Amino acid sequence: MTSVTLRPNESQDQLLKRFRKKVAKSGVLSVVRRKRWFVSKSELRRIQKKKAIRRIKRRQRRTYDD
Repeated sequence: MTSVTLRPNESQDQLLKRFRKKVAKSGVLSVVRRKRWFVSKSELRRIQKKKAIRRIKRRQRRTYDD
């Protein structure tokens, strides 16, 4: 569980900003979004394969541009 304590002379906005950073860094939101719907193993493999292909193509484009 992510928590932050109010520091002396700290505004609510600064506190909220620190909390959001901590939550983003911990990866809680990405896990929640991923588990929102059930994804079968075959579907997960297909998605991962698709991402890998996109990542490889991006790297190739980057090397050709340089």
